[in-house]
Amino acid sequence: MTAGSSIAGILLSLVLLMWLAYRGISVLILAPVLALLAVLLSPDAPLLASYTQVFMKALGGFVIAFFPLFLLGALFGRLMQASGAARVLALAIVERLGARRAVSAVVLACALLTYGGVSLFVVAFAVYPIAVELFRAANLPKRLIPATIALGAFTFTMTALPGTPAIQNAIPMPYFGTTPFAAPGLGLLAGLLMLVLGLAWLSHRARHAAARGETYGEDGPAQAAVGEAVASSSASTDVPPLPVTLALAPIVTVVALNYLMAEIVLPRVDAGYLAQALYGAVGMDAVRGVWSIIVALTAGVLLLIVLAWRRLPALGDTLDAGATSAVAPIFNTASQVGYGAVIASLAGFTLIRDAVLGIAPGNPLVSLSISVNVLAGITGSASGGMSIALQTLGSTYLAMAQAAGIHPDLLHRVTAIATGGLDALPHNGAVITLLSICGLTHRQSYLDIFVVAVVVPVVVLVAVVWLGSAYGSF
Repeated sequence: MTAGSSIAGILLSLVLLMWLAYRGISVLILAPVLALLAVLLSPDAPLLASYTQVFMKALGGFVIAFFPLFLLGALFGRLMQASGAARVLALAIVERLGARRAVSAVVLACALLTYGGVSLFVVAFAVYPIAVELFRAANLPKRLIPATIALGAFTFTMTALPGTPAIQNAIPMPYFGTTPFAAPGLGLLAGLLMLVLGLAWLSHRARHAAARGETYGEDGPAQAAVGEAVASSSASTDVPPLPVTLALAPIVTVVALNYLMAEIVLPRVDAGYLAQALYGAVGMDAVRGVWSIIVALTAGVLLLIVLAWRRLPALGDTLDAGATSAVAPIFNTASQVGYGAVIASLAGFTLIRDAVLGIAPGNPLVSLSISVNVLAGITGSASGGMSIALQTLGSTYLAMAQAAGIHPDLLHRVTAIATGGLDALPHNGAVITLLSICGLTHRQSYLDIFVVAVVVPVVVLVAVVWLGSAYGSF
C-alpha cells in the first residue's frame, strides 16, 4: 500500500465518522473503530499497537488533563439547575427587558448562564419554557426559539469572551501556555460582533415573519415533556426561590476568581517544584489556566451548596447526577482526541499536514483557523475538532507563531473562536438536542441556527484573523 491509500483511508474514516455520528451512533464506538479502519488502509501501520499505544494513550492523556474541568463544570451546572438559580436569573432578565424584546431577553439569559459555567444543555432546558411564554406573548414564531437559544449558548460565550470556563476556552491552554483570559480585547470585540450580527439576523427574521402575518403557532409535542423535566429538576417548592442577587453570586464568583487566580495569584506563586519529573517537569504557564478554572468552579460549587442548602433536599442525588453527567462528554471528546492521534501517526497524514500548513505559509493563523474549523465540522464537535487539531499540530503552530512573532494569546483566541463555526452543522449533538427540546425539526428551524451559529461565527473569525494579523494580540 502507498501514501495514496493511506490518504484515502483517512478521508474514508472521516466521512464515515461524520455520517455515522449524524445517524446517532456513539463516538465512543465510532472513534476507535474508524481510526483502526484508517490504520488497515495505511502502509506498515500496526493495528493493535495503534489502538493500545496511540489511541488509548492520547485518550488517557486528555482525561488526565481535563477531567477536573468536566466534572466541576457538570456539578456547577447541575446545582444551578436543581437550586432554581438558573431559572431565577433567566426570568429576571426576561422581566427587565419585557416581551417586546423577547429575542434579546432570551439571548442574554442564555449568555449569562453559559458564561457563568452552566452547561449549554442545562441552559436549553432551563430557558426553553421561559422562551415559550415570552415568544407567545410577543406573538413571535416558535420556530425562531432554537436559533435564539443557540446564539446565546453556542457562540460568543463559548468561544470568544475572555474568561469563560467553557471547555473550548480551556483546551488550548496547555498547548500554548495561556490562560482563559487570552487576548481579552480581541475576544470582547469578537463576542460583541457575534451578538450584534446574530441579533440583527433574528430581528430581521422576526420582522419578516410579522409582515407575512406569521404568529407563534401551536406548541410542539415536546413542550409538556420539557416542562415536566424542568419542574422535576428544580429546587424544592417548600421554600421560596433564591433572590436574584444570590442566584447571580456563584456566577460572579466563578468569573472573578478565575481572573484573580490566572492573572494575579498564580503568577506570583513560587512553583519551582513543578520542574521535578514527579510533577511533569513543566512551568507555571503550563498549568495556571487549568488551575484557575479548577479553583473558580470549586468555589462556585461550594457557594451554591451553601446558598441553596434548603432548596436541595436531595443534595447527594444531585451531586451524583452531576458527576455522572460529566463522564459521557469527556470520554466522547477524549475518544475523538484518540482518533486524531491515530490519524496523525499515519503516513498519509504527513501529506495532509503539509497541505494545511502550506495555506498562507507566512500566516499560521489562517491555516490554524481553517484546520480547526474543518475538523470541528467533520466531527460535529467544537471541543473534539479543536482537540484533534491541537493534538496533531499544536506544537507546530506554536513554533510557526513564535517564528512569525505572533503571541500565543492570539493563537489561543483564534483557536477557540474557530471551533464555533462549522461545529454547528446539522449532525452536531447540541443542535439535535436543542431541536428535540423545542419539539421542532431541522426543516423548521435549522436555517436560522445555521446563520447565527455557523455563518456569523465564521464571518467573525475572518475578521479576528485579519485584525490579529494586522495588530497582534490585544
